[in-house]
Amino acid sequence: MSTEIYTLNNVLLIGSLMLFFSILISKPSINYGIPALIVFLGVGMMFGNGGKYDFYFDSPKISEAIGNFSLAFILFAGGLDTKWIYIRSVLKEGLTLATLGVLLTVVVGGFCIHFITGFDLLRSFLLGAVVSSTDAAAVFSIMKTKKLILKEGITRTLELESGANDPMAYFLTAGITSIILQNEASPNFLELIPSFFLQMTLGSLMGYFMGKASLWVLNNVSLDIKGLYPVLIISLITATFSITALIGGSSFLAVYIMGIMLGNHDFEEKSDNIHFFEGVSWLMQAIMFLILGLQVFPDQMIKVTGPGLLTALALIFIARPVSVIISLLFFKASWRKMLFVSWVGLKGATPIIFAIYPAIHGIEDSENLFNIVFFVVITSVLLQGSTIDAVAHWLNLVKTEDTKKDKPK
Repeated sequence: MSTEIYTLNNVLLIGSLMLFFSILISKPSINYGIPALIVFLGVGMMFGNGGKYDFYFDSPKISEAIGNFSLAFILFAGGLDTKWIYIRSVLKEGLTLATLGVLLTVVVGGFCIHFITGFDLLRSFLLGAVVSSTDAAAVFSIMKTKKLILKEGITRTLELESGANDPMAYFLTAGITSIILQNEASPNFLELIPSFFLQMTLGSLMGYFMGKASLWVLNNVSLDIKGLYPVLIISLITATFSITALIGGSSFLAVYIMGIMLGNHDFEEKSDNIHFFEGVSWLMQAIMFLILGLQVFPDQMIKVTGPGLLTALALIFIARPVSVIISLLFFKASWRKMLFVSWVGLKGATPIIFAIYPAIHGIEDSENLFNIVFFVVITSVLLQGSTIDAVAHWLNLVKTEDTKKDKPK
C-alpha cells in the first residue's frame, strides 16, 4: 500500500469514519447483549490487516503504548464513579477476588491451557495471567443496558473486582514474562512476592498521596476558565501514572485509587468533570478497541480456532468458577452469588493489551498466544455477555420493585 495514505489528514479522516461507523451500528448490537466495544473491535478488524480495506498495521509497541495510556484513563474514570460508601461493605471480598481470585485463575487456567495448547507450563501460566482479569467496561456496558439491579451486593462486588484486578493481572503477566526470559531450568516464583508487595504498596501510597494533592490543587487553585479544570486533572492523572512507574509502583492501581479519592470528595466543577471523564473513558475504550482490531491478522486467528475455543471454555467453566468459589468461601456467599460472579467474568481489551507485552519482549510463541487471547475475548463476550440477563433472572438475583431498597451499610 502506498505510504501516501499515512498522511495526517488521511489518518484523521479514516479514524473519524471508523469511530462514526462504529457508533452508528453499536446500538442494534447491544440489544442482543453484545457490548458496543466489540463493534469497535470488529470495525478495526474490517479496516485492518486482511480486512475489506486492508489497512496494514503491525506495531505492537504503538498498540501497547496507546492501550496502557487509554487503560489509565479508563481506570481513573472507573474510580471517579466508585462510591466508597457502597463498596466498603464488600471491600474484603472484592479485593480477595481481585488478588487471590486472579492468582487462582492463572494457576487453574494455566494447567488447562497446558493440556489444551501444548504450551509448556510457564507459557501456559503466562497466557493464564494475560486473560485473568475481568473487564469492567464489558461487564457494566451490558448491565447498564439491561438495567439490572442485583441482590446480595453483587453489583458492588463486581465493580470493585473489575476495577482492582488489572494491576494484579499486569503484575503477573510482567513477572512471568521476566521469569521466562531468565531461561532457568527451575524458575523461582517466590521471587515475585517481594516485587508484588513493593509495587502494590507504592501504587497504593502514590494513588492516595496524589489523590490528596489533587484535591488540594483543585480546591485552592482558582481558574477563571472552567474548561481548564479537566485539563488540569488530565495533567495530574498522567503525572501520577508516570511518576508511579518511575519509582517502581503499580501505575494502574495508583490512578484507580486517585480516581476513588477524587470521586468521594468535593472539588471545583466536580459534576461537570465526572461527565467529562465518562466521555473520555468511552473515547479511550473506542480508540483502544479500534487500534487492537487493526493489530489483528484474521487469517492467523483461523489457525487457533480450536485451541482458542477450548481455552475460552476452560476459563469460563473451570478456571473462573474455581477461583470465585474458593475466594468467596471466606465470606460465606450464597451459591447463587458464586455462580453469577463466576459467569460474569467477561474479558475485554485489557487481556489483549497485556498479550502484546510478551510479543514486545520476544517471548517464543507470543504470536499464537496473542491470537488465542483475542479469540478468548470474543468468545467470552459473545457467550457470557449475551446471557448475563438470562442467568441473573434464572438465579433469581434481579431485584423487583419491592426489593430495590438496598441501603449501604
